[in-house]
Amino acid sequence: MLDWLSPEAATALMLSLRVSLVATLASLPVGVLVAYALARGRFVGHGLLNGLVHLPLILPPVVTGYLLLLTFGRQGWIGASLWDWFGFTFAFRWTGAALAAAVMAFPLLVRAIRLAIEAVDPKLEEAASTLGASRLVVFGTVTLPLILPGIIAGAVLAFAKAMGEFGATITFVANIPGETQTLPTAIYAFLQVPGGDGAALRLVAVSVAVAMAALALSEWLARRVARRIAGR
Repeated sequence: MLDWLSPEAATALMLSLRVSLVATLASLPVGVLVAYALARGRFVGHGLLNGLVHLPLILPPVVTGYLLLLTFGRQGWIGASLWDWFGFTFAFRWTGAALAAAVMAFPLLVRAIRLAIEAVDPKLEEAASTLGASRLVVFGTVTLPLILPGIIAGAVLAFAKAMGEFGATITFVANIPGETQTLPTAIYAFLQVPGGDGAALRLVAVSVAVAMAALALSEWLARRVARRIAGR
């Protein structure tokens, strides 16, 4: 596949895969914790947390990217401290693209996992608790195995969203070839130059192929997990 693409397009593809994978893996543990808190928790600020989680779905992606720049840019609220203390910045780096993708994909990840947790009968968890198991043990031995299909579905949704993220990424980290240029921003760049339609179309085909492969993999994994849970 890489021989079919120009070096610039191949670089954008590999960067997109890396950004999407890092964004998904980094946000997955936090997503599970937040989903569990929203599904099972009853606490002050529950509605606020739910609203903050879903905010990237409501805001225009450019607004989300600008807020990321204000927060994690070199002069941002958090970014300035990261630069002063560690010499590290997210802005205009591939790690910033991963951060933007993770933020935009996070609501889809949390929603899929939350629905899976809510589908688990609380009585199963209560039964384990009455046997003396701690909440962490109950989650690890009862809840987690039952929600694995939901976690897989959420991870695939997050990966697909990260692969297609454009607005927040280009606002936060720009479109630097070899550093922050992902598949969507590479397609946009090719469409801005004469004769770039062919290269853009090839990248569109690659995007569709990657999305379909991710979907097929998620379906296969979900079926395997479901059969294991059912004891087949």
